[in-house]
Amino acid sequence: MVEKLWNWIVDRFERTVFLGLKFTFPKKFVSPLGFLGVLTGMVFLLLGITGGLLMVYYEPTLPGCGSFSCAFTSVSNITNNVPYGWFVRDIHYTASNAMVLLAALHLYYQYFSGRFKIRNEVIWVTGMLFGLITVLEAFTGYDIIFNQRAGLAIEIGASLANSSPSIGPITGSAIRLATFGAGFNDFILRLFAAHVFILPMVMILLTFFHFPRYLVFDLPVVASVMGGIFVIAAIFPVQLGTAYSPANGQLTIPEWYLTSLYALLRTELDKFTMAGLIPVLWLLMFAVVPFVDTSKKMSWKERPFFAALGITSIGEVLVTTSWGAYVNPNTSLSTLARLYVPPTEYFGSMLILALVSFGLTYSVINFLNAKERVRKALQPTNLSFLSREWLTAILFLLIAVQVIMNLFAVSAVADGFNQIALFELGVIFITFSVIVHLYRYSQQLPF
Repeated sequence: MVEKLWNWIVDRFERTVFLGLKFTFPKKFVSPLGFLGVLTGMVFLLLGITGGLLMVYYEPTLPGCGSFSCAFTSVSNITNNVPYGWFVRDIHYTASNAMVLLAALHLYYQYFSGRFKIRNEVIWVTGMLFGLITVLEAFTGYDIIFNQRAGLAIEIGASLANSSPSIGPITGSAIRLATFGAGFNDFILRLFAAHVFILPMVMILLTFFHFPRYLVFDLPVVASVMGGIFVIAAIFPVQLGTAYSPANGQLTIPEWYLTSLYALLRTELDKFTMAGLIPVLWLLMFAVVPFVDTSKKMSWKERPFFAALGITSIGEVLVTTSWGAYVNPNTSLSTLARLYVPPTEYFGSMLILALVSFGLTYSVINFLNAKERVRKALQPTNLSFLSREWLTAILFLLIAVQVIMNLFAVSAVADGFNQIALFELGVIFITFSVIVHLYRYSQQLPF
């Protein structure tokens, strides 16, 4: 009966877009580097679910809630009063950071492996757009909390928009009015609309042009990623912060994926050039790679110039992120003086890093090629020494751990130990992934 029902569903959905995709379900462990895009998509789905739940209680308005904005007050209510609101918000925040990180890892893996060469130019360019929109989605998400960090980010965004060139004063005024409205109250509504509808819709539309027809879905790896998000959310719960006030001189730093942009602004050079033109040039550099690197060589070891370019970009992102997170510890200085990034030291460090990265990359590649010591891809641990009886015993032990962890999680929630419960839930997901992988491996044993 179940098989007939399944065949009926497959037959009726055969001509839909969903079944137009070809999913591969590995029967053994495969490196997740090859399907980081699918993992990013699964985290996006998790964000959609948790974000929808948060929308039920969130109020995207400022006035009407006493001395604090309604936006901040509603987020405080979600965290402290709504049943399991802390849980949903912790997962949503951690998943947003995970999605940005996975998207960046996905970009660089595709770059160094040369996969954009196999007629994937459209997928590559739309992926660049995907990455940009992912950062914008995360940016709008933490702005609508309207705490001190969000207020700083909004002020920086408004300042950057005001410093950008426009075609005539009338056109510029119209664009700024449409974007920011008459003030913060209008702007937060626009941020909310962008975060929950406009940007997600653009991302969904891009999937039709970005996702390849053949996708890999490995349940244990997906469960491990979800479990990791839960564990990190438990160890580093999202902080509410303080309500935004223009009179509050508290020093704050943006999220890690925006500190590089913040460092450029803190050089006090032209804002549009630093935070507008330079990031756009960086994106364009990556976007045109498939049309410039047209050789048939795929491995990064056979493409030394582009490998060095990629290594340099990673290094410069890390260094400029560090500059953005740095604050002068001398408290006797003014706030602006403590945040100031000296342009000479900043760009000097970037130039030195570029020269060192290119030199080291070429040296390492030449060394590997000369000595024929090209490393092979890491293989999964060989468990052939385990008999089927041992595997069965381990599986039953892990299942028992699952049951015990579930009981512990329920007990922790009942006793008010919320972060411990969230941590245990993450461990449950990770243990489940190990169980599935071991069971899958046991089915391939010849005995």
